[in-house]
Amino acid sequence: MGIGGNLTVVTEFILLGLSNHRELEVPLFSIYLLFYAITLTGNILLITITMDPALHTPMYFFLRVLSFLEICYTSVTVPKMLVNFLSEDKSISYMGCFVQMYFLLFLGASECFLLAAMAYDRYVAICNPLRYRLIMNRMVCLSLAVLSWFSGNVVSLVQTVWVFTLPFCGSNKINYFFCDIPPLIKLSCIDTSQYEMQLFTAAILVIFTPFTLILVSYIFIISTILKMASAEGRHKAFSTCSSHLIVVTLYYGCSSLIYLRPNSINLPDSNKVLSLIYTTVTPTLNPFIYSLRNKEVKEALRRILGDMIKRKIFSHRK
Repeated sequence: MGIGGNLTVVTEFILLGLSNHRELEVPLFSIYLLFYAITLTGNILLITITMDPALHTPMYFFLRVLSFLEICYTSVTVPKMLVNFLSEDKSISYMGCFVQMYFLLFLGASECFLLAAMAYDRYVAICNPLRYRLIMNRMVCLSLAVLSWFSGNVVSLVQTVWVFTLPFCGSNKINYFFCDIPPLIKLSCIDTSQYEMQLFTAAILVIFTPFTLILVSYIFIISTILKMASAEGRHKAFSTCSSHLIVVTLYYGCSSLIYLRPNSINLPDSNKVLSLIYTTVTPTLNPFIYSLRNKEVKEALRRILGDMIKRKIFSHRK
């Protein structure tokens, strides 16, 4: 279908991917298939471990929700990327691109808000320990999780619909490995400067609002920890926060560099690397970050493995 007799309406997009070198596609496929397998295995295992009755606390409830988000988040982009490594056809339909962008933004924004909820949980646990169970009851935890998902849905729906109201004509080649806002709006055949300003404003609100809440929470947390008389108490308090801080730094650092950089220094190749970190590497590292530094998770894993060994021995005896 033509526009003005010359331009063609886009009905599908071509994802150019990570590299133009065909000889790298099989090695890249192997590497990211491994990353994806580790992500799924690690996060599913972490969800299973934290179902242990001894870990039925608000912190581990939020950790289960985070792991589930990570599984969904990485599954939005990685399977399509893996298929494209081995396929000649690297196209994605117009509606497929819409759906991928919606879920990517939905899950990403939800994680932003969930990380803020997790910071609030740590704030209450350390700064108000005597009332922790009363404040962070089951209903409050569930409400914070639902609110993070609801906020992510609103942000994603508004941004995705807004992007796809833009007219796309002419080139349909996206210089990226998934449908994301910055590379997609470059394909529009109208001036998008006003939209880019709106996107920048929305990114500031979505990224910096929860990040500010996290920052304020940790100012109070650090102040409380420094006042503790016991060195052991200070160490234990810091250790419960360190994993969360590492994840926050990785996630917010990468997303800020992608969505908040001026266009003059917005380099496609560096954006691809940053996107790989927060869509592939961070979800892979999260289970290790939260488990290797956590004695309770290690003990729960030992109990689960011990029970499995006992059941196996008992079944052989029968």
